Amino acid sequence: MLIFNGIAFFAAANYYALKGYFGEYRIAACTIISILFIAGNIKPTLGDRKIPDRRLKICLQGSDLLVLFCVSTAASVLYLLAEMGRLFDGEVKIWLFHLLNIFLAEAVVFWNGIIRVYLTSKQLALKWRLLGLVCGFVPVANLVVLYHIIRITGYEARFEGEKLLLNERRKKEKVCATRYPILLVHGVFFRDFKYLNYWGRIPSELERNGAVIYYGNHQSADSVEGSGKELAERIRQITEETGCGKVNIIAHSKGGLDCRYALSELGIEDRVASLTTVNTPHRGCLFADYLLEKIPPEIQMKTADAYNKAVRVLGDENPDFMAAVRDLTESACTARNQHIKDAPGVYYQSTGSRCGRAWNGRFPLNVTYPLVKRFSGDNDGLVSTESFPWGEDFCLVTVKGKRGVSHGDMIDLNRENIPGFDVREFYVDLVAELKRKGF
Repeated sequence: MLIFNGIAFFAAANYYALKGYFGEYRIAACTIISILFIAGNIKPTLGDRKIPDRRLKICLQGSDLLVLFCVSTAASVLYLLAEMGRLFDGEVKIWLFHLLNIFLAEAVVFWNGIIRVYLTSKQLALKWRLLGLVCGFVPVANLVVLYHIIRITGYEARFEGEKLLLNERRKKEKVCATRYPILLVHGVFFRDFKYLNYWGRIPSELERNGAVIYYGNHQSADSVEGSGKELAERIRQITEETGCGKVNIIAHSKGGLDCRYALSELGIEDRVASLTTVNTPHRGCLFADYLLEKIPPEIQMKTADAYNKAVRVLGDENPDFMAAVRDLTESACTARNQHIKDAPGVYYQSTGSRCGRAWNGRFPLNVTYPLVKRFSGDNDGLVSTESFPWGEDFCLVTVKGKRGVSHGDMIDLNRENIPGFDVREFYVDLVAELKRKGF
């Protein structure tokens, strides 16, 4: 159908050049071409038939319309160049009128497509939206931007449509309905309650597949000991109020250190079935040691005071920026690992990711990546891959090519669909495996 509509759009744009071929049937041909042109702008392809979501259907239709715009425009230009002398033979008015017809027809297709994707796409970043507006009339640059817009929105519609169908097929299976509920524990300098969704699209995907989700609800910045105490109290609260007995913890970044401390030092090991750490610096960040050595103490304190004041407004009762940073250093983690032992009876496992290059991690990861690379080698933008492994099982996540998967990608921080790595399905598989293990 895409090819059929491409021919119809080409015919509509070049009708005045083609009408000589229709002879006495010009009026009928014009009517048919007009109907096909209108129908094609309403329903450009049949590719959206299997997508069970109106927004995604419109997004895919918009992407397909932009493809049709490119194809029909290119065909019109090539046709005019090939037939210019024969078609017009010096008749300037007809030439100009015909060009106007091409412009208007292609403009209808283009704006129909671009408005649809701008209004419905969630993956089309602000950068590409602005570039589309700025570069719209810049030759070559506009084609490059349009290519990226088509690629991003088309992939989004098809990918998200497939996910909806997948979840519908396995709905009855409840693959993530673990014996014990899931407790998601955030990392440092973020919150998981009020004003911010730390885990992106992950919790809703797990819940669609049967999981019961709770959150750590602890402060954004504190020492490992301080955060551990908050988490221990939170686990007691959940198990006592719900009667669930235990929880399965999935902890990101520093949250993994906080949970290990709580399990080993604060007497809650009998309330936890498993601990899965995600991109946790179990052996610390040598980069943090370097910063504490090089940044003057007065600047450190000013930064800490500014941060602590800001998050108190958001609800943190007693934040401690510097304590959190110090507990992430390699020296602090090494000392802690010497006396904190894994709690018996709890299943420990870990996962981490590798970022391919600096610009693949959004700010500030694009800045910190080369610095961590210099000190510790391969990393996720913040933490060395050598620091991730802990427990009985470990897996390292990355993708083919140069992109890689960053520290933020592992919690869907940017809500970005990464080719080769479906973060939501990664967590579904992780929790489904916990269910298979009896947790």
